[in-house]
Amino acid sequence: MSQPDRPEQPACPLPKATGQAGLQILRRLAATRSPLVALEMMQQHVGNLFQIQAPGFTPAVMAGPEYNRQLLLTDRAAYLWRTETDPVTELLRRGVLVLDGEEHDRVRACMEPTMLRRPTLAHIDTMMASTDWIVDQWRDGGTYDMLVEMRKIALLILIGTLFGVDFRPDLQRMWDPILRAIDTISPGLWILSPKLPRRRYPKELATLDAYLYDLIGRRRTMPDPPDDLLTRLVQSPDMDDGLIRDQLLTMLIAGHDTSTALFAWMLYLLGEHPDAMRRVNDEVAAVVGSSPLASDQLNRLHYLDLVTRETLRLYPPIHIGNRKAAHDVHLPAGTIPAGNRVMYSIYLSHRDPAQWENPEAFDPDRFDRQAAVPAFTYVPFGGGPRNCIGATFAQIEAKVVMARLFQRTRLELEPGQQIHAHMGATLEPRPGVKMKVTKHL
Repeated sequence: MSQPDRPEQPACPLPKATGQAGLQILRRLAATRSPLVALEMMQQHVGNLFQIQAPGFTPAVMAGPEYNRQLLLTDRAAYLWRTETDPVTELLRRGVLVLDGEEHDRVRACMEPTMLRRPTLAHIDTMMASTDWIVDQWRDGGTYDMLVEMRKIALLILIGTLFGVDFRPDLQRMWDPILRAIDTISPGLWILSPKLPRRRYPKELATLDAYLYDLIGRRRTMPDPPDDLLTRLVQSPDMDDGLIRDQLLTMLIAGHDTSTALFAWMLYLLGEHPDAMRRVNDEVAAVVGSSPLASDQLNRLHYLDLVTRETLRLYPPIHIGNRKAAHDVHLPAGTIPAGNRVMYSIYLSHRDPAQWENPEAFDPDRFDRQAAVPAFTYVPFGGGPRNCIGATFAQIEAKVVMARLFQRTRLELEPGQQIHAHMGATLEPRPGVKMKVTKHL
């Protein structure tokens, strides 16, 4: 689609929402205070490629399978992941998520084997034990915010499996530093200009760094280390402590925060749809019973898989991908200038009425009715060579955690909650998901 080998091609302005359409979008944005609603209206009025027009903020926004394929696969070299002035780059430094080219490929090749299916299945017991530890602290009949509780589970699992460390003694101490790290990379005034104030938490981030460097130092002296991500990084001849820290922090922040959002949205949607909740409970009871989940039972949790996929469609944790044009990118609908911010909206792609029947509805069975979703229509984990490094891990983790929760509890959504999708570092249900807990086991 793009033609980087023809720089002489004349630039064509990107489509914009102007005139009456632009005024309607501004009114709706003022009324709802939801950027997601504004993006949906822009897509409706302008199409799947458009430019936002705000003071100091003029990114190109893409959606739909045609542009997803172009950005993620056929012309991926035209779009850079790294923007030096963004807080995520400042936080993660040389983390795999903010690297390009050969440096990215080398770091990813070191990390990826630890997150494939077989090594992930070896962590099922740790995933269940982490879930159990949190459930054991719940009072029968009590009400809990599942956005908070699922974050605890996600942190215990990620650090317990990829870093080989029992995080329970440090959970409370490290809670605030981790939340502050997430806050530094959440959308803020810095999007408009790198000169504007941004959130900085030097004390908390120093505490987080010290924790990670301590893990690295202890692992280097361990005579018989576990076969996990931390060991693989420590044993790599290309990795010094600073570069290892960058990868650990990348996985800690990106890995647990996305799982937190997915789990919380799953519980919210199931709580909102009692028939779906009943089907999940019945399936877990029939497939797993009261015994610990075994790896060969995962594929038999078919409806739970459908619920996971539909949750990722409606509320993809990484709802928008952030890139920078490496050079002028000439597309049929317009030209993206070199250096311009480019956002491909997973949220818009997953709710595009041209691709999805009744796209706003929670309908897990749609993935059964449609034998195969067209390529690049459904992209919760991105696509192409740089798809999410933790995609397999995340999908197995979701099944294990949800199956264990429904083995041990009945969860009911507290009525009257006004929950909305919040565009933070991930797409979270805010202000939270309060559910009443009734224990089985």
